[in-house]
Amino acid sequence: MGGRQWLLLALCFAIVALDGMDVAIMGFLAPSILQEWSVSRAAFGIVMSAAPFGLVLGALLAGPASDRIGRKAVLTGSVLLFGLFTVATAYAANLTQMATLRLLTGVGLGAAMPNSTTLLSEYVPQRSRSLLIAVMFTGFNLGSGVVGFIAAAMIPAQGWRSVLMLGGVLPLVLVPVLIALLPESARFLVVRRAAADRIARVLGRISGTVFAPGTEFFAPEPPVQARKPIGVLFSKGYGLMTGALWVTYFMGLLVIYLLTGWLPTLIKDAGLPISQAATITAMFQIGGTVGAILVGWAMDRRAPTRVIGAAYALGAACILALGLGGALSGSLTLLVAAAGFFMSGAQTGLNAFAPNCYPTRARATGVSWMLGMGRFGSITGSMVGGVLLALGWGFGSIISLLAVPAVLAGLAVQKARRVEEAEELPSTGHAAAASASH
Repeated sequence: MGGRQWLLLALCFAIVALDGMDVAIMGFLAPSILQEWSVSRAAFGIVMSAAPFGLVLGALLAGPASDRIGRKAVLTGSVLLFGLFTVATAYAANLTQMATLRLLTGVGLGAAMPNSTTLLSEYVPQRSRSLLIAVMFTGFNLGSGVVGFIAAAMIPAQGWRSVLMLGGVLPLVLVPVLIALLPESARFLVVRRAAADRIARVLGRISGTVFAPGTEFFAPEPPVQARKPIGVLFSKGYGLMTGALWVTYFMGLLVIYLLTGWLPTLIKDAGLPISQAATITAMFQIGGTVGAILVGWAMDRRAPTRVIGAAYALGAACILALGLGGALSGSLTLLVAAAGFFMSGAQTGLNAFAPNCYPTRARATGVSWMLGMGRFGSITGSMVGGVLLALGWGFGSIISLLAVPAVLAGLAVQKARRVEEAEELPSTGHAAAASASH
């Protein structure tokens, strides 16, 4: 890791932190908007659901675009997009305008994270890649938490629109920094047969090496038959792996979003005050941040799919114990933190594992489509929680049920390992940016 690689990590961390801030921002503003506009919670649901659908759309569009025109352009454009539309949301006059702007904001948000993951994975050393990507992802939790404190300080003095303005201006300030300092993927340039002098300049800035005139660059890549990046995902040697990753990510997000979205309500309904319910739920995020780092560290030392599968299995055990113990259990806080540690740790680990499953020409597509399909899990989890509550299900039954998708996530990622072993997927080997010959 040289200075430029640490700078890249810092830039990607900042992008993900701003992504987390803008994803979570409406949850903190909703009470003030409901009061000012005199609208019901049900009517405001269209605004709350707009961004998640935008996230899906952004992820599905960004990957193929990144594999065609480059990581830097798409990543910088995504930050510009969600910054502009967050600022525009501050000027929304009604629910329809706000929902439309949040949908467009979500497109930018959905494009940013998978491209940050892809670009960082192509520049950090293989021996510490999972840990460094996990560190990057902790920025999301940081941004999601910090915006709550910002909202608490700004809303009483300047109103809810000021929080949206700040949430949009910060990404816009970052854009010129990204244009100046963010490198393009050298492996992408080689695979796309860019000019040798351009590749030399990019690698030279990263490694501090001066390449001799006439140096040629090449990247050892596994052969693929499909021409388009999306086709690679379902071509021989990759199709079953793609399906396994999608199922794992879907199931993991279903559990995480149902827990974080409905746990405060479930705890309050069980008889605890809402302040205590919020504090206990926050332990899930705290546990998840620590878990992400430690799971990433373990993945760099053991078989990644075994580590991820074990984390999902232990997460299922913690969730089952949480459901059986009940909301009034003395170990409630500890079990919530442990569930966050293993479930969020496994989910972040999957983000670190996915880039290595695909060749450079389809890597961004593979990662972004996994995230996009997984977002349907987050939408499903949020909806299922409300349906089960409406049916009269209580804390124990809803929480215990979540152990099932957690186990399925662990089984699916083990299927990914067996597919890799059975089909002998060629290593993408993208630890080195490119090889050079004179």
